[in-house]
Amino acid sequence: MWLSDNLGIGLISLGLLLLAIEILVLGFSTFVLFFVGGAALLTGLLIQIGLIGDTALNASLFVSFFTALLALFLWKPLKNMQQDVDRKKPSSDLIGHSFVLASDISPAQPGVYQYSGIKWRLVSAQPITSGSKVQVIAVEVGQFTIEACD
Repeated sequence: MWLSDNLGIGLISLGLLLLAIEILVLGFSTFVLFFVGGAALLTGLLIQIGLIGDTALNASLFVSFFTALLALFLWKPLKNMQQDVDRKKPSSDLIGHSFVLASDISPAQPGVYQYSGIKWRLVSAQPITSGSKVQVIAVEVGQFTIEACD
């Protein structure tokens, strides 16, 4: 069988595949595939070099051992890395967009504005009369917060 004849290459391929899935698909949100993929890659390299015998038992034992070792030493630093999240709201190129208001709006009476194929809900902290030039100061899903331009 090909896999038993090429155990090192198979483990290296499996390790790279698991690492790619963890990083590209899951966005590094779980570490399980990262640890197992790293362990499979390391075991495959050691088998290819000849430091570990190329048997299924050795492969299983060393993948398990390296998985536990990687988890033991990398869990805390990787978990801390995930906690460093930027809480700042992302900016939008729609902020600063200006247009002429078609109808009166107030805090109690939001309006609607058709832009780029989407009907945006318009909200404002102060009343603004129709015909006034306004600009977008904040963007949320389906909603523009606007204020009158000077």
